[in-house]
Amino acid sequence: MVGIGVVGYGYWGPNLVRNFFETPGARVAALAELDPARRALAERRHPGLKTTDDLDVLLADPAVDAVAIATPAATHHALGLRALQAGKHVWLEKPMTETSAQARELGVEAKKRDRVLLVDHTFIYTPAVRKMAELIDSGEIGDVYYVDSTRVNLGLFQRDVSVICDLAVHDFAIMDHLLKRKPRAVSANGVNHFPGTPENLAYVTLYYDGGTIGHVNVSWLAPVKVRQIVVGGSRRMIAYDDLQPSDKIKVYDRGVEMSDDPQRAREMRVGYRSGDMWSPQLGTTEALRIEGEHFVDCINNGTPALTGADFGLRMVQLIEAATASMHRKGETIYLQEEAAS
Repeated sequence: MVGIGVVGYGYWGPNLVRNFFETPGARVAALAELDPARRALAERRHPGLKTTDDLDVLLADPAVDAVAIATPAATHHALGLRALQAGKHVWLEKPMTETSAQARELGVEAKKRDRVLLVDHTFIYTPAVRKMAELIDSGEIGDVYYVDSTRVNLGLFQRDVSVICDLAVHDFAIMDHLLKRKPRAVSANGVNHFPGTPENLAYVTLYYDGGTIGHVNVSWLAPVKVRQIVVGGSRRMIAYDDLQPSDKIKVYDRGVEMSDDPQRAREMRVGYRSGDMWSPQLGTTEALRIEGEHFVDCINNGTPALTGADFGLRMVQLIEAATASMHRKGETIYLQEEAAS
């Protein structure tokens, strides 16, 4: 049984505590939270839960094998490093760190101490994203031409991070998982409508070798909430709507076909294909449960973390590149291959 110590009981911490209480092979050994009101709430929800306002107490507890950190991004590096140096496995909320240098340091530390470091990019563990990856990996979609994502809503405005760091990072992670490769360049435009706060709207374009392109539209200023992704392939196309209660994924046998027939030299050489649409059956297990079980498996069996240190570093690098481009009015930023450990 893996004892989990959760750090932070604000926005996401309650989900982690609940999830680890329900994850086979895991138990919540302790909670560290500075706010006494939040600690009291956790104690009411989970009678018998050991709580403290002192991280050192949690890290010194022999019942704690791993630490799940659900605190603001600015604290991830320092808290993650302390947990690793205390010999604990670490679960870090996204983004992994504020800078790629910090992410590399955590990756090196985890490898040196032979500890699991998993970054909580929850969407990678959703049945819908897993099914999309399965369809692409099987060749069902053919060559991927583009991935277009819209992730907008009204709020929740953040004071410490931009909409790229808060929302677009989800799409960066999804595209990384679907395409199994890193973009070679990034271009972004964004705007801050309220002085003194981070950018609240952004458009990001990711360029991949082979002609594949990714586009991300993120905003805290939309009148409606939209969570949609379209994947265009040479054989079929996928439409994913995360807000649908069922049939979140629809696969369309639609597309275009180019002809090189010299007899049609004077005609438009594009043919349109319109076939059937079908919706694959998806699993119903909550993504956090899948991710929690994966974390336990990584600790117990040495399974490589699906969203480990290298994955987390790639996401931080994309945030940095997109932010740099945004601040330079869309200048193309080229990326280099690099590992966190």
